[in-house]
Amino acid sequence: MKTIFESKATNTGGRSGHVESEDGVLDFDISMPNSKGKPDPKSTNPEELFAAAYSTCFAGALQAVAKEHGVDDLGDFNVTATISFNKEEEGFFLEATLDAYLPTVDQQKGEDLINAAHEICPYSKATRDNITVHLNLLMDE
Repeated sequence: MKTIFESKATNTGGRSGHVESEDGVLDFDISMPNSKGKPDPKSTNPEELFAAAYSTCFAGALQAVAKEHGVDDLGDFNVTATISFNKEEEGFFLEATLDAYLPTVDQQKGEDLINAAHEICPYSKATRDNITVHLNLLMDE
């Protein structure tokens, strides 16, 4: 195994605290949303950060597999990750939904791409068999 790079961030105060990356690019207050939203609209939460990271990683995986599947241009594509923070009797758990908009491919090719991306995406690998991940292909109507 060859490490390509490492990233580091530190949280102080847990879900009512602060997070900062080693390089200072990330520097956010953390707050747990309630039914009315975030107590501090400029704060974030772990699920929002995870959604940003997972959508970005999955989009990169789509770019990687596209060429292998004969797709040279994904156009103005995007991936939206929705991370749900859930509770059941045994405790808390996460669930993820990935909505991929791929405007330059047909439905079959799009499904092939999102399934292939899900196989190689490091975040998909990290969550496999740990949380439910829903994959959705969004098409123009």
